[in-house]
Amino acid sequence: MKIESAEVRYVELPLISPWRTAYGEDPTIHSIMVKLTGGGHSAWGESTPFFAPTYSPETARSAFENVRTFFLPRILGEEIDLAAELLDLLSVFKGNSFAKASVETAWWALQSLSISEPLWRVLGGKQPEVVCGADFGVQDTIDELLALIQGAVDQGFPRIKLKVKHGWDIEMLEAVRSTFPDPVIHVDCNSGYDLHEDADTLKAFDRFNLAMIEQPLFHTDLIEHAELQKSIGTPVCLDESVKSPRDFKLAMKVGACRMINVKPGRVGGLYYAKQIHDMAVAEGMEAWVGGMLESGVGAGICAALGTLPGFTYPADVFPSSRFYTEDITHRWIEQDDRCRVVLDETPGVGFEPVTDRLERVTVAKFNLDA
Repeated sequence: MKIESAEVRYVELPLISPWRTAYGEDPTIHSIMVKLTGGGHSAWGESTPFFAPTYSPETARSAFENVRTFFLPRILGEEIDLAAELLDLLSVFKGNSFAKASVETAWWALQSLSISEPLWRVLGGKQPEVVCGADFGVQDTIDELLALIQGAVDQGFPRIKLKVKHGWDIEMLEAVRSTFPDPVIHVDCNSGYDLHEDADTLKAFDRFNLAMIEQPLFHTDLIEHAELQKSIGTPVCLDESVKSPRDFKLAMKVGACRMINVKPGRVGGLYYAKQIHDMAVAEGMEAWVGGMLESGVGAGICAALGTLPGFTYPADVFPSSRFYTEDITHRWIEQDDRCRVVLDETPGVGFEPVTDRLERVTVAKFNLDA
């Protein structure tokens, strides 16, 4: 399939309320959206690196510039029939996984449209459904958090994820577990802790019967995560530290984790996400799909990935109404009464941008023709 034209947009989506984590607060979500055209079809991909280099070294601005200046010119006019061929074309450029993922996910969407198949089926999913968990950022008070958890319990969510940071960890968990002793809960540290300075806190997490501790240490670290995993009983789950299948191979080699979070943006797209999924299955390691508060386009892509059979832990695929007053897609991401996102047989991603809504949130755009 020849890539005949391409478009990249920098998109800013206001959140209903700020998202707070160990690295700060995000009042809006900054995304990169790429449209590829070829073979009589056009399709969108999305990647969400955030406004500032807080989650990773990339930003929405840097991703936009790399896609515009380097990545799209590299693939424009090329015949690309496999995702591996696209990634090979981009392999001369180092890193920048989120920027590459915006292009690569658009290719998958275009490919699935061209063969009239839904993306989830093209990726290898067996059932068009993804079981999802509930996630809560840092709140103003513990009472507010307890009320949110009660709502998630009442709705039957199969697991609850809590963001933690210094000053919002052990005391908060004591209150949570005294009120909710039974639900499956895990914490996400967003690389906010130090192996030595925070040793007592990290070991104290073992008291709370957590399903995992997600990314407790430095965002590129593997070695100290391995040391931590040997010293605690709670499974360590890596997120920020695994940016590629190679990173995951090394993480398994040194014993840095017992679970793995997979985000298409963080690992450079769906092809590499599938590889990590397959490696986790071969290792017998529990894996799950994470999210970056994407629009319906990106969330639809994550949901399609989440249909792969090796993703056994409930995913981070959020309903549009949880974070946005108005999503940009013609239909929104929704969860049913069993906490599932259920997909269908619509070719492609199945969640398409509405032109006027997309225009309203576009900060910058650039078009290329072969």
